[in-house]
Amino acid sequence: MRRRWITALVALGLLLAGCSSDTDGSSGRITLRFQSLAWQEESIAANKELVKEWNATHPAVKVEYVQGSWDSAHDQLLTSFEGGEAPDVIHDASDDLADFAYGGSLADLRELLPARLTSDIPQRSWQTATFGDGIYGVPFLQEPRVLIANATWLKKSGVRIPTPERPWTWDEFRRIADQLSGKGRYGVAWPLKEPVSATLNLSLSTGGQLFHRGADGKVTVRFDAADAVVPRTVHDEVNADGSASGSTLGMGGSDTLPGFFGGKYAMVPLGFSYRQQIAQQAPKGFEWQVLPAPAGADGLAQGVSPQTLSVAADSPHKKEAVEFIDFLLRPKNMVRLALGDWMLPTGTEALKDPALNTTKDDWATGTALAAHLRSAPAQSVRGYPEWKDKVATPAFQEYYSGAIGLAELRKRLVKDGDLVLARYQR
Repeated sequence: MRRRWITALVALGLLLAGCSSDTDGSSGRITLRFQSLAWQEESIAANKELVKEWNATHPAVKVEYVQGSWDSAHDQLLTSFEGGEAPDVIHDASDDLADFAYGGSLADLRELLPARLTSDIPQRSWQTATFGDGIYGVPFLQEPRVLIANATWLKKSGVRIPTPERPWTWDEFRRIADQLSGKGRYGVAWPLKEPVSATLNLSLSTGGQLFHRGADGKVTVRFDAADAVVPRTVHDEVNADGSASGSTLGMGGSDTLPGFFGGKYAMVPLGFSYRQQIAQQAPKGFEWQVLPAPAGADGLAQGVSPQTLSVAADSPHKKEAVEFIDFLLRPKNMVRLALGDWMLPTGTEALKDPALNTTKDDWATGTALAAHLRSAPAQSVRGYPEWKDKVATPAFQEYYSGAIGLAELRKRLVKDGDLVLARYQR
């Protein structure tokens, strides 16, 4: 009995602590809690500096910086929503918002967003945070997948160097990867420990969609010819051409860097922000460059799940929370956040900033890709996390390793996938 009372008192204390920062009764000052998932030193510093600047110029509304972690963000938010202790302003990624949005945990921002912000961020980016008829987050940082290449190796080989204006096709990419291979070295290393989002997002370039919403609003899985181009390219580079190392399929992006620096791989498909690690860790004299991902029938189109800022549905200060978000995402501030994370801003004004259009660290190459970024195919699909973990991840891993063929991959993704999704759409 004593233990139950202690547990109840602790729970009550946590709840009161979560609510106590809303308003200072003596001064009438509002306090907003802003949970940031920034993790790189530069990014954390940029976020904290902006919070400090806000607090210095907005005495009636104080923002309290709360450090979160990408590793535990979803479960931590789930717990805080259920316990009534969610932060007012929530940093997350758009592909994590669907269940929170449909479940009523996040505020619909349509009536709260200022015109400046809605017009500055393109509609294609707003779609990433739109669920049903509502907008449940402000997309502000995005990251294309690019090819990081050994510049010296490519120059010596004499291959055509692709540009955003004239990229490689997927067929050309496969031929060049094969041309760059030999004597224990590989043209490309595919780090596909998490194969699903990379495959689906790159497949937008070939017209692949995989998820299709019917007139009744329900989503089903279809694996058409356009969906097969990217998976088949990876599979054949590993299992037919020998131009991609099978040993990297189970790796994360960072795991491939020692081999890349050591001259084992000519190219590695990575997120744009990996440039920071490469710039910091590359051996002296190692020359690298950023190349656009290959293009297909739909050009350089690529799916992304931008980082977002949302407001908790239970926050008593939604108006003030959105005002703080608007401050964070003024063009100059958005540039500071983008530079801190080595990512691209979504705002059209921020993308024009000279700091993001320099040849240093190939910022200009990434910025040129911004107009081609689209909402990730799985963005609004309820049940996607389970489909990804239980069906798609093992199926793609087995296909890429050569354990199963394309027909079996299609069967698993579609047949098993539809069974999973159906449970979320009853």
